Amino acid sequence: MQRRAECDMGVPPTPSGQRGRAKRLNRVLVCAAAVPAMLIAAGCSSDSGSDGGEDKAAGASASASASPSPTVRAAVYTDLPEACGALSEKTLDDLVPKAKSGKESQSDDIATRAGCSWDSLTNNGVDGSQFRWLNVSMLRFDSDVARGAGDELAKEYYAKQVKDVQATDGAKGLEAEPLSGTGDEATAVRYDLKKKEGTFKQQTVVARVENVVITLDYNGAGLAGDKTPSADDLMKDAKKAAAEAVTSVTGTKDGKGSKDDKADEGDKNSKNGKDDGDGGAPGSGAPLESKS
Repeated sequence: MQRRAECDMGVPPTPSGQRGRAKRLNRVLVCAAAVPAMLIAAGCSSDSGSDGGEDKAAGASASASASPSPTVRAAVYTDLPEACGALSEKTLDDLVPKAKSGKESQSDDIATRAGCSWDSLTNNGVDGSQFRWLNVSMLRFDSDVARGAGDELAKEYYAKQVKDVQATDGAKGLEAEPLSGTGDEATAVRYDLKKKEGTFKQQTVVARVENVVITLDYNGAGLAGDKTPSADDLMKDAKKAAAEAVTSVTGTKDGKGSKDDKADEGDKNSKNGKDDGDGGAPGSGAPLESKS
């Protein structure tokens, strides 16, 4: 009866030892089946964590790229005109008669710093002689994220330059006045400077146009008994020359160069030559300093 019931229930008759081994085998199979399931669950859990890390990294990268980079206003002028060609032939004839050539100031970067000077000595025989010295220097400032915009740097230098001119050692009867119509801002300074050769009438115009500062020095003296030139006449000529130098700078904005490049080039080459040296002369103002 019992064996028939077991057969009827689909369970084969087995000894008790065989039944024990069968139970243990069933437990092994159940455990073995559970292992892949656990691995799958662990794999899903690991993938989920990896996705979260990538999402966070992507979010951080997007946040970093969204942060604006430091910027600064671009400089208007990126070059300087040829200093020895900044003034016209007529202006040079008026200010430094019979000047042989311009002497280009030494500079390791003429696109940033440039200058030129002229001098002349007119011999009037027994009446003595007239001496004239003219110097034009230009300094251009580039925009820099750390230092600031080029025009702001030029403003700072312009103010310092005007102050330095007014502090010239030995200056007598110093006068200064703002000058309109010459660049964005300009100041004209005059004073007398006594030397062993005579009294020199010094005129200096400092002007700024955007990110470029122009300093024009012009002086004259009557030597060997000749009369001292009029400071008013010298200042009038200095202002005219300074305005012309500013115009030569503004012509570089569109790559046009100096306005004087368009005319009388052949005649200018005879006077606007290049030579080493700073063009210094007795009683002269401060020539362009060489950049170390």
